[in-house]
Amino acid sequence: MTVLSLGFRSDLMLLGLQGSTVEQRDGHLAVRTPGNPGFYWGNFLLLAGPPAPGTVAGWVEVFRRAFPDAAHVAIGIDGVAGLAGHTGELAGAGLDIDRNTVMTASAVRPPPRPNEDAEFRVLAGDADWRAALELRVATHADAGIPGYREFAERHLTAMRRLQDRGHGAWFGAFQGGRMVSGLGVFGDGSGTVRYQSVDTHPEHRNQGLAGTLVHLAGRYALERMAARTLVIVADPGYAAIRIYRSVGFTDSETQVQLQRTPSPHHGTAEDGTLPNGTGRHSAP
Repeated sequence: MTVLSLGFRSDLMLLGLQGSTVEQRDGHLAVRTPGNPGFYWGNFLLLAGPPAPGTVAGWVEVFRRAFPDAAHVAIGIDGVAGLAGHTGELAGAGLDIDRNTVMTASAVRPPPRPNEDAEFRVLAGDADWRAALELRVATHADAGIPGYREFAERHLTAMRRLQDRGHGAWFGAFQGGRMVSGLGVFGDGSGTVRYQSVDTHPEHRNQGLAGTLVHLAGRYALERMAARTLVIVADPGYAAIRIYRSVGFTDSETQVQLQRTPSPHHGTAEDGTLPNGTGRHSAP
């Protein structure tokens, strides 16, 4: 199966670097991340196209067979135009449709209002990575779901390993010694570099931190990682997308994800009681 979506291709690139497995099946891929079973979009099916009428329930069953212990359902739809299938049938199966904008840039420019007060640098040492975890927990609305912290810690541990292996870097903005904003940029040497988890602490928003970080990390990727295409995925209805456009990113395609999340009262953390982990909905 040839994956058309740059969003999913870059997802699979990063997952492969983390040790995820991708199994080719009839009309779809089964993607697994054994090191983080609570990562929705590390444990999902990717269909070659929108499900045909009358097949949605069957695809949910395929997911259940592939991930029998999962409390979530996560099914990606390959393509670039945002086609998801019959909305009524998807709703009947309890699946939410998530359409995100895949944005690209081959160069970046400073934001209109750069932050000149914070210290911006690549994370180094245990204290910095602990600070990144606390920022993630403070930033995400899903942090109250059982097991979220474990999920976030595993994801950041995987990103730290990628940084140690030379596949990218995680940047932080620090004020008064406290990490108040952060993000990552990672790639496999192919020329495509993907942003991860643009987070800013709620008490430090609207200070130009995210835009400054996106610009600095983009320059790092272009100059130090030989990037030719920078990729960031954003919620089209969220304020962060304007920040990305302001530093040079343009809309490239629409990525479609179908998802059913477990109840917040579900008690296990090992099988998907956690958010997607991509950071694409993080607040600037």
